Amino acid sequence: MNSKPTALKALDIISIILLAVATYLALVYAPTEKVMGDVQRVFYFHVATAWVGLLGFVAAGVSGVAYLKTQDLKWDLVEQAAVEISLIFFFLAIVLGSIWARPIWNTWWTWDPRLTSASIVELIYLAYFMLRQGIDDPDKRARFGAVYTLVGAISVPITFLSIRMFRTIHPVVIGSKSAAADGGFNMTGDMKLAFFFALFAFTIIFIDLFWNRIRLGQLQQRIEQLKLKVME
Repeated sequence: MNSKPTALKALDIISIILLAVATYLALVYAPTEKVMGDVQRVFYFHVATAWVGLLGFVAAGVSGVAYLKTQDLKWDLVEQAAVEISLIFFFLAIVLGSIWARPIWNTWWTWDPRLTSASIVELIYLAYFMLRQGIDDPDKRARFGAVYTLVGAISVPITFLSIRMFRTIHPVVIGSKSAAADGGFNMTGDMKLAFFFALFAFTIIFIDLFWNRIRLGQLQQRIEQLKLKVME
């Protein structure tokens, strides 16, 4: 396998720096929210991890379409990498949301529309890997995986819009408060800086991990091809 590109090495370093700056802005720079207190700081990373998680699921759906049109296994590799990384980020978003909910809602979990839809998304894409594990043929596995990600992608906009579509206690962080939502808060200028920088930082981190995961997938793909040749 080729050595890591210089651009990717630089992106690794930039990602670490951006994460450090985002952490400082969230925990130190941003002022304490008057009603929720310091636990509100969780939202900077909670929203950012949820954002890149949903972004990756959309990227997986696009990759699925690309594979079905071209039958090129490189798109299956990209699709798998996107789902894998997004699952981790989305799980972190759910955990961070629970940490925030405990002191605010007095419970770690409630079957609120946003939380329920988020859990369904996580389970849908966990099942994606279970589906892949049961298929040995690479082309058949890629085809089934591509169709599955397209079906799973339907859950992404539903989750994103759930706090505006249904009555919910989940606060609206971006934009004006929804009439159907019981929660919401306004951010000061310093809060907005920390919030949007976290979104930017985690987007770059996602791209960095995505690129690294694709390179790892290329190596795995070559190993699998060699195994199939030996078995012939």
